[in-house]
Amino acid sequence: LVLADLLAFAAERAPDLMLDAATLTGAARVALGPELPALFATDDALADALLAGGIAAHDPLWRLPLHDAYDSWLDSPVADLGNVSARPLAGAIIAALFLRRFVPAGTPWAHLDCYAWNDSTRPGAPEGGEATGIRALLA
Repeated sequence: LVLADLLAFAAERAPDLMLDAATLTGAARVALGPELPALFATDDALADALLAGGIAAHDPLWRLPLHDAYDSWLDSPVADLGNVSARPLAGAIIAALFLRRFVPAGTPWAHLDCYAWNDSTRPGAPEGGEATGIRALLA
């Protein structure tokens, strides 16, 4: 909910582009494992640039869909919007669809669902905390 507030606050400034990265869901880890952050994007050109940046920086990302058919899973009988689905499926997609509700239509937006932790040491990435996906964003 804090990230949703931050996206809404940033949107008030009418940015040309919005990016966020967060350790949001375990569902992304189940789907992609610990070394591959999930990328969600509203703009194909932005997604392509981030994926290419990830390859160039040896910090790969994997795009998952913002599947509009699941958007209604956030409907609530008691609130304007639910922040989770009653269905135990597609958790990373549902979380990204929730966040997308706070980004103005037409504003290119990308969300990285990052694990931010190396389970084991590998070249250039010692075991422990790491801002996975950040080198891809910078590239």
